[in-house]
Amino acid sequence: MIKLGSLSYHQLKEKFRIKSPWDLIIIFVLNILITIPIFIIAHHNFITLQWAHHIDRIVLFLAILFIIQLLLRALRRVTLISVILYLIMLLYGSLSGKYGFQSIFEDYRSMMYTMNDDAYPQDIIISKLLPFPNKSKILDAIEYQNPEIRNFAIMAINKHFKHIKGYYEDWTIIQSFAIFKEINSRWNYVSDPKGHDYIAKATESVKYLSGDCDDHSVFMAACIKSIGGTTRLIHTKGHIYPELLIGTKKNLERINYAIKKVLFPKESKNKSINYHIDERGNIWLNLDYTAKYPGGPFMDEEILGALTLD
Repeated sequence: MIKLGSLSYHQLKEKFRIKSPWDLIIIFVLNILITIPIFIIAHHNFITLQWAHHIDRIVLFLAILFIIQLLLRALRRVTLISVILYLIMLLYGSLSGKYGFQSIFEDYRSMMYTMNDDAYPQDIIISKLLPFPNKSKILDAIEYQNPEIRNFAIMAINKHFKHIKGYYEDWTIIQSFAIFKEINSRWNYVSDPKGHDYIAKATESVKYLSGDCDDHSVFMAACIKSIGGTTRLIHTKGHIYPELLIGTKKNLERINYAIKKVLFPKESKNKSINYHIDERGNIWLNLDYTAKYPGGPFMDEEILGALTLD
């Protein structure tokens, strides 16, 4: 008989065994704790079948719940040890700033909200687009390293959403939304001289926050790029507007929740979050001057060109 110290193996096993019905209750609680993060990972990586009322996701959750339940019941003799180890892992993740209790809560909350209020993709950007008009002039006008542009961006960040908690992974995006709010709430549309396509430098626009769509796009892109955000300019028939890189579907779920429930609840109430998906699967959010919130309606959906500002 195997002994560990003064206790035999069977005595040790009996010591950690939980009696019924508490063992079933603990197994079910542990099942829920394990199923939620596994479901979140599966949700982000499995193909969405687009079934009505997200039934495919409900079936996926129940399937994972059933499988984990079978495994835990088969290992019921070591359930207590499993619970302790699992909680230690989540506690370590929370204390070290990695994936912990808060991360699970935020991901699950965002995922459930998105299942009830989906963001809306307008189309998929194809790789073969027309040459971008005035490309060299626009690139020269985006003076993101100029101190005036950086100072304006920092002013906007200190003015809006400074005290929002959480969203550590998306903090640059949240700060970009602060810049969007400041610019779009103050922007005054002014047409170019008749018969001429005038492109104002960002340092010109910062003085009066006025100009046409390409001036707005240049200024927005410069400010966001000055704080580390990634933007691109979209060219449609007679119009140019900026878009902000959000990232993956997982990022979009958090951002969708942040816009609709935390940052722009009044402006976006009962409205869709509009975005494009490029050929690499990256998600880009509309920041047009006509939008009252990030992801507002597109002014023109036909895309003729795209200029990414890396």
